[in-house]
Amino acid sequence: MAELSNNLHVIVFANEKGGTGKSTTAVHVAIALATRGARVAAFDLDHRQRTMGRYLDNRAATVKRTGRPLVTPVHATHDGESDDYFAETLDRLSAGADYLVIDTPGRDDKFARLAATNADTLVTPMNDSFVDFDLIGQVDPDTFKVTRPSFYSELIWDARKTRARADGATIDWVVLRNRLQYVEAKNMRRVSEAIEQLSKRVGFRVIPGLSERVIYRELFPQGLTMLDSKEFGGMGLGHVAARQELREMLSGLALPEPALPMFAA
Repeated sequence: MAELSNNLHVIVFANEKGGTGKSTTAVHVAIALATRGARVAAFDLDHRQRTMGRYLDNRAATVKRTGRPLVTPVHATHDGESDDYFAETLDRLSAGADYLVIDTPGRDDKFARLAATNADTLVTPMNDSFVDFDLIGQVDPDTFKVTRPSFYSELIWDARKTRARADGATIDWVVLRNRLQYVEAKNMRRVSEAIEQLSKRVGFRVIPGLSERVIYRELFPQGLTMLDSKEFGGMGLGHVAARQELREMLSGLALPEPALPMFAA
């Protein structure tokens, strides 16, 4: 992987399971940082789905169609095959950026592994279910106690060791819990306890993410986010709550900030 600028903070969204809100979360983080005045670049490594790439393409098309001044990170999508294209695109996107947000495929992928190794912040979104938890750990079927980390947790453990040997840096691994209030309370408690157990064993942080809201799917065709509501109409209570979730998630990520103001309420 190409050598990155010391001033660049790389945020990698990685999960080998689909349907966790990974790309939606990645786009909102990228736009939120750009809205605060940061120089943000985005790299979509999933050349099949291209959710992040299409989202930002839709945003650029909305700007062109309406003339509205929407901040849009410079972005690109990998071809899924070329080592050279990967390195060259990474260099181009990283040049002059404060943050590089990378969205990885929902499957095992060699470029996703490279990105994980070079992440400063590695974000793994998951829904609160044992189906999703199985990605990072296994539990006893009767006691729901963690029995062992999963292959994916071991992969991230290896990535962190590789990074430490390479430049002495530490990867901040964050497990992002999406769609919390839509989970049955007893199951939520069991999943929460399992995540807490595993976090102590393999060393990740846990923060709340985004709820399941129809508005996120409705915003995609225009490339809009919850931060664009002042440009495109009023806000209902659900929109206000979604923006607050986003604020809390950004705060929980604890990203380094080059003295940037928080986005307006």
